[in-house]
Amino acid sequence: MTTHLPTHFAIRVSGRVHGVFFRASAREEARRLGLCGFVRNEPDGSVYAEAEGERAALDRFVEWCRRGPSHAWVKSVDVKEGTMQGFAGFVVR
Repeated sequence: MTTHLPTHFAIRVSGRVHGVFFRASAREEARRLGLCGFVRNEPDGSVYAEAEGERAALDRFVEWCRRGPSHAWVKSVDVKEGTMQGFAGFVVR
């Protein structure tokens, strides 16, 4: 069942996700979906994001993360539901 209550997802994307505009593209997609949070590169080569918003929008964001921008090659996406942080806007860190 889809809920309209705000939800928080922690998302880790592995594969070829550095140097392909993954973070900037994720920021634009999150903003388009009305989500708040952040995205950053991790030292292990993955991209980590935390996003908050309506569950349906978060599900669409995760589906986008499974593809990424055109030059990305996504190997895996790990999603964990978490505690709301109250982010304002969506930024690249």
